[in-house]
Amino acid sequence: MSEDRTGDDGARDERAPDELPEYAERVLDVADLIPPGRVMTYGDIAEWLGEGGPRQVGRVMALYGGAAPWWRVVRSDGALLPGHELRALDHYREESTPLREASRSADGHIPRLDMKRARWDGATGGHGGAEGADGGAHT
Repeated sequence: MSEDRTGDDGARDERAPDELPEYAERVLDVADLIPPGRVMTYGDIAEWLGEGGPRQVGRVMALYGGAAPWWRVVRSDGALLPGHELRALDHYREESTPLREASRSADGHIPRLDMKRARWDGATGGHGGAEGADGGAHT
């Protein structure tokens, strides 16, 4: 992967793209595969790669994920990334990612992702519908 990894805010990663750790490059490659309107959890990506775990994937996304579609890599409970909720919501609305309305008790009335409908299994394409509706990860 030789593409530039400049983030949404224009900041560049400190490392050149060819200096990314191999695992980070693989995580970012999977993030790039997630179709618009769909999401994978940190754990889904680790399982798909057959290496690491949710925390390792989260660390990669935090350090190097600015130029990847970071909003498509999410927590398994569907909660939006703290501190980035509004930016993520803009992306979700633009891509028609399935959301669940926020309850009145929710902080700031921020919706959550509808994980049953939005979760991508890493194999099927498309948005919503029956494909990947079971929420399973690629095997």
